[in-house]
Amino acid sequence: MAIHTPSDAEHLRAEIAAAAARMIAEDGADYASAKRKAAKLIIGHQKVRGDVLPDNAQVEAQVREYQALFFGESQPQRLRQLRFIALELMEKLSEFSPWLTGAVLNGTAGEHSDIHLLLFADNSKDVAVFLLNANIDYEVSESKHFRHPDRYVETLSFLWKHEGVHLSLYDPDDLRGAHCWPRSLILEENYRFCRYRRLIYGDWYLFWRKALSAHSPGRYRGRRANAGLTQR
Repeated sequence: MAIHTPSDAEHLRAEIAAAAARMIAEDGADYASAKRKAAKLIIGHQKVRGDVLPDNAQVEAQVREYQALFFGESQPQRLRQLRFIALELMEKLSEFSPWLTGAVLNGTAGEHSDIHLLLFADNSKDVAVFLLNANIDYEVSESKHFRHPDRYVETLSFLWKHEGVHLSLYDPDDLRGAHCWPRSLILEENYRFCRYRRLIYGDWYLFWRKALSAHSPGRYRGRRANAGLTQR
């Protein structure tokens, strides 16, 4: 497909974004592979110019449109289910400063979506021991560092309550200087633990939490973080 004007490139980007969004929504493809496959589908084996590929924001916008059109009833229910499970898991892993990221956070999670958490532990082995003590079998892989694309971090993956979970392990130092990170990152979005609770439960969560603490102040402090984690 020949590109002669900026409008041609813009039209092609829109086509690729729409095709990639369909793959993400229907098949659970990741953004990078979906864009590559969509470009190949539309352009063929021609070399793809960098300015032709849509960015993730444009693809995400198309994912939202596709989901609203074809999964208007089921997707919100699925998203809420995943967020509840993610919140429960974050409670169990609270000692490792969990941050939610990915489709479950931004609201585009669908039938094939997994839960992605960033953990900031003093020692990554502590997380592995935590899972082993909870009788959770996990697989080890690597994923790109969200701040340094040329670096990789250890990632632990497992099934919990029949959902795929991926824990990317970071050093606590990676948590510092959050104000310098790109806007596209979860940490700049201020969706940390307490704020995510409000996303799930609404404003009444704060009142509920204060009431519980006032009624039994010691009950909700110092509990074992992995209590009930094996109940899958």
